Amino acid sequence: MAIAEISVVPLGTKTPSVSKYVARAVKVLQEEKNLKYETTAMGTIVEDNPDRILAVVRKMHEAAFAEGVARVVTTVKIDDRRDEPRSMQDKLASLSRALQG
Repeated sequence: MAIAEISVVPLGTKTPSVSKYVARAVKVLQEEKNLKYETTAMGTIVEDNPDRILAVVRKMHEAAFAEGVARVVTTVKIDDRRDEPRSMQDKLASLSRALQG
């Protein structure tokens, strides 16, 4: 199980607001079956196998273009731990324990 942070940034829009372009990318996630994700103010966290994550990133990237922009920058960070399974909640719980100790 891998965890990825995805940020889709459309460039060259007519306004400084990019929420409608980002919304189109997030709708891709809403349409995916059994995909765990959390949208944050600065990106979206996705949890699944690396192949599926990369396929979803591609769809999100293309969705921003579908709104009519000519350039999109998509950034992806992948944490792929293979010695033991980890989830988004596991990572947050580990941080919480470290903050208390």
